Amino acid sequence: MIRLPFVEPGDVAEAVQAGSALIVQGGVLLLPTESFYGLGADPTSETGVARIFSMKERPAELGLPVLCADWKQLETLVVVPETFRVRLARLWPAALTVVLPTVGEVPAARSGTLAVRIPGHAEVRALLYRFGPLTATSANRHGDPPFTTVDGALASLAEPPDLVLDAGATAGGTVSTLVDLSRGEPKILRPGACAWEEPYPDGC
Repeated sequence: MIRLPFVEPGDVAEAVQAGSALIVQGGVLLLPTESFYGLGADPTSETGVARIFSMKERPAELGLPVLCADWKQLETLVVVPETFRVRLARLWPAALTVVLPTVGEVPAARSGTLAVRIPGHAEVRALLYRFGPLTATSANRHGDPPFTTVDGALASLAEPPDLVLDAGATAGGTVSTLVDLSRGEPKILRPGACAWEEPYPDGC
C-alpha cells in the first residue's frame, strides 16, 4: 500500500504517477471527497469493482456511486434526460448524486442505472481528468459510519487499498443529496448537502 499526501494542487501529479497503472489493472484508491473518504476504482473494471465489494463486505445487490470530472466523462456512462440538463448544469459541481440509466453494461451499476456526480473537490476533479471516472463509495465496511480520516477508514475496511491519498481530516458533515432521475419524475432518495427543489441556489 502506497500512502501519499493529497493537500496541494501539486500533489495531484504525484498521485497520477503512482495511480495510473494501478487503475488500469483494477486497483483501488482511498481518496478524499467534500465530506468523507471514499474508495475509487474504474467503474468499468470488473476486477476493481469486485475488490471494492470485498473490501467493504458490501451486499452484491447494491451498486457503486461514481465521480466524473465533467459532462463528457459522465455521458460515457449514463444518459441524461433533456428535462434535467439545465438544473444539473447549474448545480454541478456539488454534493449532488443522481441516478440515471446507463449507457451499456457498467460493472458498478445495478438494474441498468448508475449513481453519478461531478464533485466540488477541485483536486479530485483534477485527478479524474487524468484517470477517468472513479467509483466513490464511502471507505468503510458495510454498516460502519463513513470516516473523515484515513486511519479510521483503513481500520474499518476488510482489506487495504493499493494507494491512499491523504488529505488530512475531511469536512464530514452532511452526505451528498441522492436523487433518482431514471424514471421521469425526480425522487429524492436521500436528503443531503445540496438542495434539489426549486428555487435552487447558484451552488451547493
